[in-house]
Amino acid sequence: MRPFVCLAGAVLAGVLGTPPGAATAASGGAAAAAANRGDHKSGLVVRTDKGDVRGVRADGVDSFLGIRYAAAPVGVLRWRPPHPAAPWGGVAEATAYGDRCAAAASSNGPRTEAEDCLFVNVQRPTGLKPSDRRPVYVFIHGGGLVNGSANQADMAAIVRRTGVVGVSFNYRLGVLGFLGHAGLTAEAGESGNYGLMDQQAALGWITRNIAAFGGDPRRVTVGGESAGGWSVCAHLVAPGSRGLLSKAMIQSGSCISRTQQEAETAGTSFAPAVGCGAAATAVDCLRRTEVARLIDTPAGRFGFVRETPTLPADPAEAVASGQFARVPIVIGANRDEGRTFAQGFIDATRQPTWAYEFAHRTGPGLTPIPGYMWGAGHAAELAYLFPSFDNGVPIAPTFDAAERQLATDMKRYWAAFARYGTPNARGLAWWPRYDHPGESMSLRAGGESRPMSDAQFVAEHQCAFWPP
Repeated sequence: MRPFVCLAGAVLAGVLGTPPGAATAASGGAAAAAANRGDHKSGLVVRTDKGDVRGVRADGVDSFLGIRYAAAPVGVLRWRPPHPAAPWGGVAEATAYGDRCAAAASSNGPRTEAEDCLFVNVQRPTGLKPSDRRPVYVFIHGGGLVNGSANQADMAAIVRRTGVVGVSFNYRLGVLGFLGHAGLTAEAGESGNYGLMDQQAALGWITRNIAAFGGDPRRVTVGGESAGGWSVCAHLVAPGSRGLLSKAMIQSGSCISRTQQEAETAGTSFAPAVGCGAAATAVDCLRRTEVARLIDTPAGRFGFVRETPTLPADPAEAVASGQFARVPIVIGANRDEGRTFAQGFIDATRQPTWAYEFAHRTGPGLTPIPGYMWGAGHAAELAYLFPSFDNGVPIAPTFDAAERQLATDMKRYWAAFARYGTPNARGLAWWPRYDHPGESMSLRAGGESRPMSDAQFVAEHQCAFWPP
């Protein structure tokens, strides 16, 4: 593979939980029943496989937020595969995001100790019917598998602009999502992939339910940035993800993983740090430990665990050998963080693959720092796809006209790929498929986006010392 890199029961009911706002229609009497009939007529109440949900309509977008896709992973369900959500009666309110998954405070969001966090969000153009079958764009949030949330990716702008159905979801993070431990492995045959299992459960929910919202379950593009892109690579390899995505987009992601032994070794070191050092009782002790102590105790780095039932192969090796889902792929990175491996996907299977580099260097950074220019750094492109974080931290403060054009163009490229399996659309600069000797799309402001060959990339980035 040619390197393409330049570095720069009562108990059970309590465990399963109930959906947010799941008051029954009967509790509101005749007026509530009449209101529900009106909502059904307008399409703001949608029937899922577990019960009805009521969304909210604003500015041409219907949003259904905080829908439970799996049971709360608490108590005996902590560090177990996601359990199916319990059905509910009446209509569950889906008008606000659910809690973020437990994580320490970071630039990616405030501290949260919520374990009941497995929620999915669906946003669609107003009034879609099941028969409309619009393409679906799923975004998996980043955050190094330790922070972040789906709540950050308000997909209203891309939905409004392009007509796709947008979906995002939470998954368990950090020690709660990716702890490996020999005791947990003995229980279930593997440990350390709980967050990845959550993602698979969410993608399964989308396959079963998205048609009710007007989406097409046969046209589901799964994309993600950073740890989200890392996740997409894992899904291209994981057996349990087969058939759950028809196209893939990897933004600034990787395909790295760790072994089960490596994960267990890290977990064996972590358990005594929270007072659970006795091997015979470690798992029970860990499940009783308060969330605050778990997330406040250093646990090292996390990653997906290979050589397991969930992820049998090393994703990087699987890509190199062509053992991954045969779907069209867009893959890229930002100018000031480095280049990613597009060639591997092509060398292995000749799958249709498009590569990009986000090259706009003078836009706003995720965290404004006086006097410091972020350039086209890690996650800089997110401002052009998703206007702001729901926690009030803007990532697109005030674009100038050229940046607004770039934001529009990127949304159209992304949506065209979700719709047609190619990012090209009328009125946009032509984006060639990446093929030897390779051309990538250089995404730039002011209508200046253009293809760039590998030779041009080397010359512009002064990386000619890398071997061809």
